[in-house]
Amino acid sequence: MNLVKATGTIGGLTMVSRIAGFLREMLMSRILGAGIYTDAFYVAFRLPNTFRRLFGEGAFSAGFVPLYSQRLQSGGEAEARRFSEEVLAVFLPTLILFTLLFMLGMKLFIYAITGWSGDQLAFGTFLTRLTFPYLLLISLVSLYSGILNSLARFTAAAFAPALLNLAMLVALVSVRQGGAVTATALAAAVTVGGILQLILLIAACKRAGVTLRVRRPRLTPGVRQFIRVVIPATLGAGVYQVSVFIDTFFLTRIGTGAVSWFNYADRLNQLPLGVIGAAIGTAILPQVSRHVDIGEDDKAARVQGQAAELAMLLCLPAALALAVSALPLVSAIFEAGRFDARDAHFTALTLSLISLGLPAYVLVKVLTPGFYARRDTATPVKIAVVVLIANVILNFALIPPFGIGGLAAAVALSSWLNCTMLYVLLHRRGHFRVERWLASRLARQLLAAGAMAIALLAIRHALSGWFDGSFVQRIAGVGAIVGGGLAVYFPLVWVLGGTDKDELKALVRRRRRYTDAG
Repeated sequence: MNLVKATGTIGGLTMVSRIAGFLREMLMSRILGAGIYTDAFYVAFRLPNTFRRLFGEGAFSAGFVPLYSQRLQSGGEAEARRFSEEVLAVFLPTLILFTLLFMLGMKLFIYAITGWSGDQLAFGTFLTRLTFPYLLLISLVSLYSGILNSLARFTAAAFAPALLNLAMLVALVSVRQGGAVTATALAAAVTVGGILQLILLIAACKRAGVTLRVRRPRLTPGVRQFIRVVIPATLGAGVYQVSVFIDTFFLTRIGTGAVSWFNYADRLNQLPLGVIGAAIGTAILPQVSRHVDIGEDDKAARVQGQAAELAMLLCLPAALALAVSALPLVSAIFEAGRFDARDAHFTALTLSLISLGLPAYVLVKVLTPGFYARRDTATPVKIAVVVLIANVILNFALIPPFGIGGLAAAVALSSWLNCTMLYVLLHRRGHFRVERWLASRLARQLLAAGAMAIALLAIRHALSGWFDGSFVQRIAGVGAIVGGGLAVYFPLVWVLGGTDKDELKALVRRRRRYTDAG
């Protein structure tokens, strides 16, 4: 499958989920605001999602997709299916046991990372026990997604997250009282969304001719190979998730509302991250793995180079737009009801800083397949340990004087450190380097993005009263920022030669098709 086409498929459908997520966050800001109940929900929502990234998605895909693709090519569908069933037989009971044990010790864990006590600790523990089964469900979704992605069937896996957001939207619309009642409904909706996602992925695999039966757990040669590959990736993901827990630890101590400010900001930041980073990372891993398996290292590097060009084409303007337009966007989207001007200020401060790390985070998604495709999951672990230590040091150094702004800056700086170290090692090993054509295009993209940022500052100044005005004014203000940025950036990229024009035409056609379909 063509990289642009695959990215367009995944990114277009991910956009559906992100739009639903925006609607969810807009309703949450109005109904719950940024107080103790919202903080409790976000902690409860963060924990299963954090472990999801540990057991599912990144670590699981890093081990499963290359091995499944290898068997699909060498032994056909029957061998690939048998391998999937063997992995499922071990994966499922492990997840069930972990989920049960963690739910039993939930109160102690919540206390350790938040420092809460009394009613707040009890409520946070209650909500997390409601959300935590989502870990089991979404980890199984990762397995079925890995199968479909290896078969170049990206649609169901890309659309599945929308079901979670839709379930949470239904809970918000149905239970609008606010406070503990709405937070409880949202937590229950998380697990319901996981059930819906799993049903969708199982049905999609069945349509693709893949139906997995549950076997008796056995450490077959295939499972042993999978474990050897996935354990280092899990440890690497674990190092990263420790940093997430550290961030949560500091956020809960900055003060009431800090967890909510960070999560509202991260929702805006996650739009380009999800649509661009996750889409490209998912699309290129099977391609890079296939080229590496047959000794075509130069073609594998070319795929990564094209992915880096495409990622930065979309990511650079998004990052700069979020950085320079953070307050207008946050005010227009979230400021209403229980979400006041103070909440908007701190959310915008957080967004303007974490968005500066967005290009690095997306490039990490482009670079790590260069290790995973070669069954090297240990090197990213070592890098992750260094980044974790650096992140902790930065948190201690920056949070006391700058509060939540210091934490956001630490997140961005850590992302760039991670990206830089991954690239240096790939370059030294001769697996990937920024060729002259790529460096030239990236420089031209950066020039166009800089001009766009200047234009956005002018728009922000000219329409300063619109972003906290009437509903129509807010919509118009956001439209002016988005439309103005697009009107400046893409024509400049086109004129300056910042990308392959044929690929850009194909991408625009593909994205328009999915926008019309949505």
